[in-house]
Amino acid sequence: MVGGRSSSPKWSADFCSCGEDPLTCLITCCLPCITFGQIAEVVDEGRSSCVGQGCAYGLLMLVTCHWLYSCLYRGKMRDKFGLPAEPCCDCCVSFCCDPCALCQQHAELKARGFNPSKGIYISTYFSLLFTSWIGPPNAPPRMPPSMSR
Repeated sequence: MVGGRSSSPKWSADFCSCGEDPLTCLITCCLPCITFGQIAEVVDEGRSSCVGQGCAYGLLMLVTCHWLYSCLYRGKMRDKFGLPAEPCCDCCVSFCCDPCALCQQHAELKARGFNPSKGIYISTYFSLLFTSWIGPPNAPPRMPPSMSR
């Protein structure tokens, strides 16, 4: 708290700012199941796969119920990061303009240090690989007692 006021968390990207990342915007408009799968994998912390979630979303698109699934994951993401329901409730946002909602969620994950395009496992693996590697050992390996020169 600064000056007696607490700042509530806000979305890092506006709802209608899809054009800030043209590639994500294009993919989301043409194949929203890909963007949804990427978001779901990160929100679920790797417990579900991008492919599985994307296929489920794609099947729901066939019966025009995909926005319900998107609404569910938007709510999970908001709960996880403490984000407000803006510009209105999750179901209204997902129903009225699901591509904009998916782009906003994708941008939010990127702003928080995740890379939904790479997936949770690859992002985590590379961050661990490059932060924990300290170089080659400085001492020669120990020889077992049974071996001699």
